[in-house]
Amino acid sequence: MKVVTIGGGSSYTPEFVEGLINRYEELPVKELWLVDIEEGKEKLEIVGHLAKRMVEKANVPMTIYLTLDRQKALKGADFVTTQMRVGQLDARILDERLPLKYGMIGQETNGAGGLFKGLRTIPVLLDIADEMNQLCPDAWLINFTNPAGMVTEALLRYGRHDKVIGVCNLPVNIRMTIAKLLNVEEERVHIDFAGLNHMVYGIDVFVDGVSVLDHVLELMSCPEKQMSMRNIAPLPWDADFIRSLGVIPCPYHRYYYKKDEILEKELEEYETGVTRAEVVQKLEGELFELYKDEELKVKPPQLEQRGGAYYSDAACNLMSSIFNDRGDIQTLNVRNDSAIKDLPSESAVEVNCVVTKSGPKPITVGHLPVAINGLIQQIKSFERIAAEAAVTGSYEKALLAMTINPLITSDIKAKSLLNDMLEAHKKYLPQFKERIYITL
Repeated sequence: MKVVTIGGGSSYTPEFVEGLINRYEELPVKELWLVDIEEGKEKLEIVGHLAKRMVEKANVPMTIYLTLDRQKALKGADFVTTQMRVGQLDARILDERLPLKYGMIGQETNGAGGLFKGLRTIPVLLDIADEMNQLCPDAWLINFTNPAGMVTEALLRYGRHDKVIGVCNLPVNIRMTIAKLLNVEEERVHIDFAGLNHMVYGIDVFVDGVSVLDHVLELMSCPEKQMSMRNIAPLPWDADFIRSLGVIPCPYHRYYYKKDEILEKELEEYETGVTRAEVVQKLEGELFELYKDEELKVKPPQLEQRGGAYYSDAACNLMSSIFNDRGDIQTLNVRNDSAIKDLPSESAVEVNCVVTKSGPKPITVGHLPVAINGLIQQIKSFERIAAEAAVTGSYEKALLAMTINPLITSDIKAKSLLNDMLEAHKKYLPQFKERIYITL
């Protein structure tokens, strides 16, 4: 079996390699190709050498290849994973800081920041999909690159390769957290997830097949028992709100239900020059210094501070389930196919799926609860229009996508912010080149 990881110089790669090593008996990967671009060459070599040491220590017959030649790597692949950041962390810093300049939330997968990460990323992933269609037409494209919902939407609507799945570690984290909250083994817990990436809700929770949703909601009304993530301020939910909502929100919902509090926190960080992006940049620098150590032959525990913990569980479990035709249930970003009645069949949704050798089959959700349907519809409209803007280079579509996003507070400010971000990211937005010149 041949697996290709594009963005192989990522700091997350050691966790992915660990996941493959731990599953070698069930997922016998003979070749792992780590691919990056010239700007990422140094990181690729550092991570790649650590990956080789990890494989050697584990004594598994897996060969690690490092290359900047994407097409060479893709030829004959069985699985292709993507974990890239177009513009690297410097681009993320701009995605977070520029919206805050206008008094709006800055975050890499939500609002204006999420829009621009998508505009930079989607054309690259569509190129990869085209290459896969020619060089490895039977391979599955497993995308971990954010904003995963928007990216999967674009790949499904505009890509030439139809074997596309988006993965996210968030549902894995939610299930683990709720199992700890209930003090039961994780395998006894099942959650019916439905929504979009970073906009997914737990519609129901079961332990040994019996619904415990009301009990979980009651437990979550206590601030100290509420879930958060390292990259999101752990602001407590109001107890009455949680009970009234009637479903389990994910940590990213704080950006929408607690906009004022999140913005206040981010503006404080902005003034001190220490946004989450700067924290991550410093942490990543420290990780790569660790990775250089020739004596390091395992994934360092510090990687869990990076914010993407359990990514390997999501990506490696998915590959193993397809390879072994396991028929288990995983929460994935896939074509809706009428699983959620309120959204178009051709759109990307995040739902539970039965995973077989022919890919994931979404489980029918039916209609969404009224309490969450409106926000999900608004974000799906944003994703669809943003994906169209990324493909066409339409300034008008980009402006529309930005303005209808609930984290953007003014159409006038949206236009000024759009112009600023187009200029700041112009190196990575060739599809907008003509409009950037005219606007500025």
